[in-house]
Amino acid sequence: MYAAIQRADGWLPFDRFMALALYAPGLGYYANSARQFGQMPSSGSDFVTAPEMSPLFGQALAAQVAQALEVSGSAEVWEFGAGSGALALQLLQALDSRVRRYTIVDLSGTLRERQRSELAAWSGRVEWVSELPQAMRGVVVGNEVLDAMPVKLLARTGGHWHERGVVLAAQSDPEPDDPHGGLAWQDRLTDLRPSVEVAGGHDYLTEIHPQAEAFVRTLADRLVHGSAFFIDYGFPETEYYHPQRDGGTLMCHRGHMADGDPLADLGCKDITAHVNFTGLALAAQEAGLPTLGYTSQARFLINCGLVPMLAQADLAGRVAGQRLIAEHEMGELFKVIAFHRGEFWDAIGFREGDRTHTL
Repeated sequence: MYAAIQRADGWLPFDRFMALALYAPGLGYYANSARQFGQMPSSGSDFVTAPEMSPLFGQALAAQVAQALEVSGSAEVWEFGAGSGALALQLLQALDSRVRRYTIVDLSGTLRERQRSELAAWSGRVEWVSELPQAMRGVVVGNEVLDAMPVKLLARTGGHWHERGVVLAAQSDPEPDDPHGGLAWQDRLTDLRPSVEVAGGHDYLTEIHPQAEAFVRTLADRLVHGSAFFIDYGFPETEYYHPQRDGGTLMCHRGHMADGDPLADLGCKDITAHVNFTGLALAAQEAGLPTLGYTSQARFLINCGLVPMLAQADLAGRVAGQRLIAEHEMGELFKVIAFHRGEFWDAIGFREGDRTHTL
């Protein structure tokens, strides 16, 4: 990281810092051997995602993927950022013969090895790639992948907008008790702005998402026919850039605890930002990939048949499954957005409670 800052003339924009902190080979959070995903801190994990929380997540999502495969006339699923491989396993078990090929796109070699172990029984159908082909068909899924894409930090101070970057606090070696390891923030005046004007003149910190928007544009360019479903935490832009959200959404996770200090414990914890779903939808639409639907995770999973699944589960399964849809857990903060290439169709996940009009 220090060499990268020096190569950048002493000031590294935060999106570049975040990319290195998460993905630098051998050192980044997703590139080292630490265990990221798990239910409890005792497992050595840092956070839990929906597939680890309950297999009902993948089973309900499979109902939507099955419909999407039928509409597209395809038997191919693509998953971005497959994590532990839990969602891939759940989808493959539920869809079985309806999936001829399951392709995982993941940058982390460490996670790919974990996925290979988890999916060993399906090795004949699963393959891994590190970049997209020129043409894709079928159904794309991504659970908690957008929030891990590097963001730019913008700070309005004294009525002027700045881009926040990282610098070396001192030329000498950092003090042993320095939690930031000699790193510090530095803001520079910028022409960059949030997509909507933030009311008020108070100081304000927030994020913009050029990499996530570039990602969906690339997906639009490569997806010849089919649909894409992304599940993540976030808001439409009117909520994202609410005047009272003056501290932004950037957050770090380690040992199932959250903090807001990405400069500390470099490479040892996750760094995320909530998704601006309006910006994502506009970028996709402008690239020729219209929105198929947008709703809360709770409404989506209920539409896909989660309630009867809960009724058939044992007590522990019902408790875990309820966390997927409870408003104070994942049900409301997490959203599902879908895009399509081809004619619009009535996706079951959005048949009730669609919120596309709020984007």
